[in-house]
Amino acid sequence: MIKQFSVAKEMAGQRLDETLAQLAGISKGEARRIIDRGGCAVNQAMVRVASRGMKAEDQLTVGFMEQGRFLELLLPPEAIVYQDKELLAINKPSGIASQRTPYQLKGTLEYWVAEEFVRQGIKEPVRVVHRLDRGTSGLMLFPKHRQAAAWLSELFKQGGIQKRYLALVTGKPVEERWSCDGPIGKLGSARWGIMSEGRAALTDFRLLAAAEGLALVEAFPRTGRTHQIRVHLSAAGLPIVGDATYGGLVSERLMLHCAGLQFAGRHGLPCNLEALPDSSFIGRCGLCWDAVPKR
Repeated sequence: MIKQFSVAKEMAGQRLDETLAQLAGISKGEARRIIDRGGCAVNQAMVRVASRGMKAEDQLTVGFMEQGRFLELLLPPEAIVYQDKELLAINKPSGIASQRTPYQLKGTLEYWVAEEFVRQGIKEPVRVVHRLDRGTSGLMLFPKHRQAAAWLSELFKQGGIQKRYLALVTGKPVEERWSCDGPIGKLGSARWGIMSEGRAALTDFRLLAAAEGLALVEAFPRTGRTHQIRVHLSAAGLPIVGDATYGGLVSERLMLHCAGLQFAGRHGLPCNLEALPDSSFIGRCGLCWDAVPKR
């Protein structure tokens, strides 16, 4: 829930946490927690310094986590696919936000990883260097310290991580292998599409199996644009099942899963991570999944 407040003249010179507590009718401790998690913006700019001085007519935009709305995220031990001194790899469930928002911290994967860091005695903040859409399941990497975060961020930026996705689509591809290089641009607040003025994007695809009007395909995104696989498949007349935004069939979940990440580790050793999708994905694939050669 987002609320907006205007700082009164008599509050000028006060600390941000004091002002927020007064305006929102909350404790000073709760105000500090909101500020610490990035849930407060002053004049449209996020501020995480509780002691910041206020000016008359400053505009505060504040995100509140509604009590009881967001449940704890409970993951089984096998959700941790891999870890070493540098990285933690998690198999993210579908329907879970990758990172916190101004109005949601609890119930996000970022929050779960923060708790896991505490359990492991890691005194570092969670650094989200790449993301999966809420509906997309699969592999996400979290660096365990600042140096690993810088290295991992650069690795993603330079295309040093080979990503493999599984997608269940409506229809059947004409070819067994094909590519889409349509540039992607923003069409609306949460919708993207192929347009001449968009950013360059390239995805390679491979048909794995087809049955009963559906097809299971592998997607290998060579660039990292928002909704890239979803947009490219929809443009090919193969919308992903469960993707209402781009014309997909109704389903209990978005049928898109990051199944593999392959890269050279920070110290040169090869790292090849794989994660199977959950039973809801496999069950929805049905005959398509049964026809896929198992690795």
